Amino acid sequence: MGSVALILRVMPESPEVDLTMLTDQIRKKVPGLMDVREEPIGFGLRALKIAVVVGDAAGESDTVEADINAIDGVERAEIIELTLT
Repeated sequence: MGSVALILRVMPESPEVDLTMLTDQIRKKVPGLMDVREEPIGFGLRALKIAVVVGDAAGESDTVEADINAIDGVERAEIIELTLT
C-alpha cells in the first residue's frame, strides 16, 4: 500500500477565527499532518494551507476532508492538490 500527499485549503468562518487555535485543533484531529501555512485571501481573511500524508486506500482523503470540515470555526476545507508519494 502506498501513500498520498494531500494539500488542503481550510477557510475559517470569519477573520476573527484564531488560526493558531484552529491549527491546534487540526493537529489533534488529523494524523499525518506534515505542514501548516497561513495564506492571505483578501479583505483581512487568511486561510490555512495544510499538507497531510495518508494511505492510498479508498476513502482516506475524503475522511480527512470531512474531519477538518467538522471542526468548529471551519467554513470549508477542500483538497486542492493530491500527489502519490
